[in-house]
Amino acid sequence: MEFEIVAPDDTAARQILRSYIDDVASTYYGRRATPDEIDAALLDDPSDDLAPPRGLFVVVRRRDLVLGCAALRLLPDGVGEVCRVFVAPHARGRGLGASLMGELERLARVHGRSVLRLDTRHDLVEARRLYATLGYDEVPAFNADRYAEHWFAKSLASVPSSPQARDS
Repeated sequence: MEFEIVAPDDTAARQILRSYIDDVASTYYGRRATPDEIDAALLDDPSDDLAPPRGLFVVVRRRDLVLGCAALRLLPDGVGEVCRVFVAPHARGRGLGASLMGELERLARVHGRSVLRLDTRHDLVEARRLYATLGYDEVPAFNADRYAEHWFAKSLASVPSSPQARDS
């Protein structure tokens, strides 16, 4: 398993983003999302801000197969915003969601972020459980996103990013 930072318009990123939107939209609608609905969602909420210097888009691969993704918006004042966390259905149950979050936390520290925040929907129960398990606390709303129903944050300041950081 390997992590790779890619541009949001990279072929692998576009494919996994389409799967992500299909999954979350289908959950939201309570039925399979149509290709037109997926296209509309991708246009309505583009990922072009998830490239340096404003963000990072990470895919996780096993060999040549992309299994998931996660993204980090690099906001001012030491804040990073997590979004687009997704593990393909066939790869779930193996800890990849936690691994992706760990990689985002590592990258956030490398980029000088001391707090991570994220929002999610009420019906994404597994996501909310993952964030709570990883030490994210539910916090007051920090945005007005129409799909956000729960907001989480985690301080990274007290946890060193590497053995070298612990020794300094």
